[in-house]
Amino acid sequence: MITPEYFTTGENDLELIRDLWVQLNNHHLQRARYFSQHYERMRFEDRKEYFLGIARTGRLYIDLARDRTSGRFVGYCVSSISAEKNGEIESIFVEDQYRSAGVGSALMKRVLTRMDNAGVARKRVSVADGNETAGSFYRKFGFYPRMAILEQKNEFS
Repeated sequence: MITPEYFTTGENDLELIRDLWVQLNNHHLQRARYFSQHYERMRFEDRKEYFLGIARTGRLYIDLARDRTSGRFVGYCVSSISAEKNGEIESIFVEDQYRSAGVGSALMKRVLTRMDNAGVARKRVSVADGNETAGSFYRKFGFYPRMAILEQKNEFS
């Protein structure tokens, strides 16, 4: 039985998610239909800088799940709350062997409760092209497609 422990930290601990984020990037790379070059070029340092930029203008949270037995981090959710009270699920990932065990749901519940308590007006999550199967997970929490954003693909994308 999986009994992870959960805790919340901030931008100073972004390195804790590095290995998990690399797995997420590879997950997207394998599924990308149009923008695989984006994931091939994406590095954790780039994403870390993006997260730090968010922290400079709003609040950034890292919720972590750690396996009590091994002590390894097995999942994370990076979320933000802007000064305008908009909440965003910036990045979420759970290792394959811990999926369908409630880890992702526990992370989402923590994040959404925090957003509710902070009076967030709008909550959003972006789903990468090719990862549409994640939609059923997000619908459990009331997230539905509102619009699709199309991006021009060129040799530099």
